[in-house]
Amino acid sequence: MILDALPLWHRYHPLHAELARAFAFLEQVGPDLAVGRHEIAGDAVYAIAQRYQTRPVAGMQVEAHRRYIDVQYLVSGGELIYWAPLHECTHTTQPYDAVKDLALFTLPAAAVPATLRAGQFMILFPDDAHAPCCCIDSPAEVVKVVVKVEIDACTRGKS
Repeated sequence: MILDALPLWHRYHPLHAELARAFAFLEQVGPDLAVGRHEIAGDAVYAIAQRYQTRPVAGMQVEAHRRYIDVQYLVSGGELIYWAPLHECTHTTQPYDAVKDLALFTLPAAAVPATLRAGQFMILFPDDAHAPCCCIDSPAEVVKVVVKVEIDACTRGKS
């Protein structure tokens, strides 16, 4: 898991060839971005713009993905994202669904809250279980863009 400010994204693009596309998109995002899916590079890199109210952590589950890296960028508002290493998520509440690229787990006691504020991003890899959308003090409106970067996007078509 990586947490940083958008102007510093250049530090991280060497981690995956397609992260540069993700961040180039995020640099163009404004508060008026339409909610929903935005194409960047087909299914290899795409964004989902969201507008929602944060929720208390009680009852939240952590999610994990296998096919995609999440780049979660906060356009406005603030939220907590609880993070835990996937190996600490021992109670599965929803087995991995390959179509949704999603597995859900009970929030482990050792999960760590990280505050995400406007202008910041969090990169979450497949070993990073996370519970986003949690309120800091009380529920508040958030505008967030999640860019999905396919793990093997940079090797597709090469053999």
